[in-house]
Amino acid sequence: MTAGSLDGVVASKEILIVCGSGGVGKTSIAAAIALGAASRVGGKVLVITIDPAKQLASALGLEEIGNSESRVPDSAFKEAGLTPRGELWVAMLDMKESWDSLVLRHAPDAETASKILNNSLYDNITSRFVQSHDYIAMERLFEIHATGTYDLIVIDTPPTRNALDFLEAPHRMAEFFGGRLLRWLTAPYRAGGGRGARLVNFASKPFYQVADRILGTQFLQDIAEFFLNFQSMYDGFVARAQVVERLLHDRRTTFLVVTTLESAPLREAEIFCGELTKREFPCGALITNKTLPESFTAEAGAEAGAALIANAHRLAEVLAETGVEALADSAIDERVLRTVGESFGNFSVVAAREAELRVELQAWIEGELVNVPSLDADIHDLSGLAEIADHLFT
Repeated sequence: MTAGSLDGVVASKEILIVCGSGGVGKTSIAAAIALGAASRVGGKVLVITIDPAKQLASALGLEEIGNSESRVPDSAFKEAGLTPRGELWVAMLDMKESWDSLVLRHAPDAETASKILNNSLYDNITSRFVQSHDYIAMERLFEIHATGTYDLIVIDTPPTRNALDFLEAPHRMAEFFGGRLLRWLTAPYRAGGGRGARLVNFASKPFYQVADRILGTQFLQDIAEFFLNFQSMYDGFVARAQVVERLLHDRRTTFLVVTTLESAPLREAEIFCGELTKREFPCGALITNKTLPESFTAEAGAEAGAALIANAHRLAEVLAETGVEALADSAIDERVLRTVGESFGNFSVVAAREAELRVELQAWIEGELVNVPSLDADIHDLSGLAEIADHLFT
């Protein structure tokens, strides 16, 4: 089969959303896509990473990666032997700073925003909102895209146990802001004419009496005060969530799903691609990462492995006579040669199965099917990212 590439996808889109389950190499793939786009297509390219490994910053020639965008220096490209046609910029999602920005944007006035930001519960609660990481990533994406500063934005989505969480985040967050839970928590403080007033009704009184004894009245009032202020952002927040969701459906946006060919991540990738189609989100490519090199499927390689096994004894005797001390024992040499030949044969079987599986995937995937084989070493510099990019682009 002919390997697909991201050339057409990168040339025609403004936003690439890199998704997949944890441990499949999303961050490295996202960085390599951005590097490849800056090097080959040109323009101003930004990659937004989610909690990247420390070595990624050094790989890009930066001391650290923060919430503000930083340009990868020309010297880093020069050291890697690269001459980019465009610029590569990098940013990392900072949850605290992004949440603060969201509150300042959606609060009805400066006083309410200040009360929310200074509440002792603020940091603890916002860091634990279900799917808040997913939504904040999209908020940050929308904010940067709206500036028109970059020709292409590549975003590495947060690691989740279920990739669908990313798609459902806007709806779930909007549902939370206007949901029954917040109304129930704040009911005793909304009634009676004031935020500090107590509501005495038959349904809620027993619960709040117990809560008062365990947590204390002041603690309950602090919680209610926080959520009452938080609910004031509902209208603006929901309107923004709808705009963010429209951006995900925009023709300038596409999803790139990354997976390995192991059973669990591949199954999740298949489900996610199906959900993208079902929900009418564009899927630009399925990227199979960390596969065995195609050299393992070469007929000449299989013949060489079989020849090693068949001629191990004679080859071992020849090696023992070379004068190399480590090869002096022909019996050990023979075992090593047989093991190498058998191992290559086993890898060839697995590589052939992977190739067949990719053919099956190509039959139903809507976008490109792009393959990235396992590399000989860990990615620790721009040269390594460039090697990945060589497999992603023509």
